[in-house]
Amino acid sequence: MIHFQNSLISLLVALFFIHPLTSADKVYNILSFGAKPDGQTDSAKALLGAWSAACGSPAPATIYVPSGRFLISQAAMSGSCKSGKTTIQIDGTLVAPLGYSDADEWITFEHVDGVSVVGGTIDGRGAPLWECKAKGHGCPHGTTSLSFRDSKGIVISGLSSVNSKLYHIVISGCQNVRVQGVKISAPGKSPNTDGIHVQGSSDVTISGAGIGTGDDCISIGPGTTNLWIERVTCGPGHGISIGSLGKESQEEGVQNVTVRTTVFAGTQNGLRIKTWGRPSDGFVKGVVFEHAMMQNVENPIIITQSYCPGNKDCPGQNSGIKISQVTYSDIHGTSATPVAVDFSCSPTNPCSGIGLQDIKLTYGNKPAEASCKHAGGSVTGLVVPPSCL
Repeated sequence: MIHFQNSLISLLVALFFIHPLTSADKVYNILSFGAKPDGQTDSAKALLGAWSAACGSPAPATIYVPSGRFLISQAAMSGSCKSGKTTIQIDGTLVAPLGYSDADEWITFEHVDGVSVVGGTIDGRGAPLWECKAKGHGCPHGTTSLSFRDSKGIVISGLSSVNSKLYHIVISGCQNVRVQGVKISAPGKSPNTDGIHVQGSSDVTISGAGIGTGDDCISIGPGTTNLWIERVTCGPGHGISIGSLGKESQEEGVQNVTVRTTVFAGTQNGLRIKTWGRPSDGFVKGVVFEHAMMQNVENPIIITQSYCPGNKDCPGQNSGIKISQVTYSDIHGTSATPVAVDFSCSPTNPCSGIGLQDIKLTYGNKPAEASCKHAGGSVTGLVVPPSCL
C-alpha cells in the first residue's frame, strides 16, 4: 500500500511540476540579477530584484531559479503585482543560512495575489537548531521556511521542503490556496517541524503530499474553514491534527474540514483533535475523516481536550472548545497501543454528533479497545473496536 501511495505521489509531483510557460510569460532569471549557484554567496538581493521586476510586469511573469544551490539569507515579498499572475519556477535549491537566528520566517509572501511556487527544493538546514534544542541551551524558537500571509489565489506545486528549522509551510489569513504534489521531509526527532500549518484561512486544498516530520504532518489552527485534504501520506510525525485550539479565551472556530484517502505509517497520532484545557469560545464542527489506513499508529483516532503543556495556566480547568458533527468513516489498520479510539472530551462541553462508520482497527492481531469520556454520537456498519459512544 505504501509503495503504491508513494508511486502515486511521485506521478502527481511529475505532472504538477510541468508549468505551462507561454510566449506571453516574461521570464526573469535570478542569475541576471547577480545570483550565484554556489550555495555560499547570498542571493537574497538577486531574488528580491527579480521579484520586483516580475511584479512590475503588466504581463504574466515568471521568476526562474535554475539548477544549483542558492543561499538566501532571508526574503520577504509583498504587495499585489501588476499582472495578477506571478510564478516562481524553481529548478534548483534555495538554501537557508547555516546555524540559526531569532528570525521568525525565512521566505515570506504577504498581501500577494495570484502567486505560484512551482517545483524545486527549499532547504531549511535545521540540524544545528534541533541539536541546540535537544541540549536545552536557551535556543531561539525557530524559523518557518515558507509562509503565505493575508494572500489569495496561491498555488504551491511540486515543491520539496527539507529540514526546516520550525514549520515547513505556513498558510495564514489566506483565501483560495492549492498545495499539490509537495514533498516534506525532516527527521522524526526534529522538534516543531510541522509540515503544513493552516490557520485563519478559507478554501484551502492540500492534495498528493508525502510528509514526514518531527511534529504534525498537517496542523489546523483557529479560523480555518472549507479545508480539503486528500491523498496524503504521513510518517514519521504526529499525524494530522486539528489544534491545538483554545489557547486564547476568544478564538475563531474551525469548520467544514474534510480529510480523505490518507496513510499513516508509524506515527504518534493518526486523526487528532486537540484543545487546551481552559475556557474558550472556540469550536470545531462539520469535520469528515474518511478512507484512512493506519499502520502501527500509537493513537489512530483521538480527541483530547485537556492539553496543558508544562501544567501552566490550565491545571484543573475544562476546555471551552465545543466539538460537534465529526464523522469517521472507513478507517482501517493497526494500532501500536491497546486503545485505538480515544475520545476524551470536555466535562463541561461534551463532544456531540460523533459518527463512526466502517471502522476496523486491531492491536496485536486482535481487536483494539475504545475509550470514551463525555462523548456522544452514533454508529453505522461494522465498528471494531466496539463503540463506547
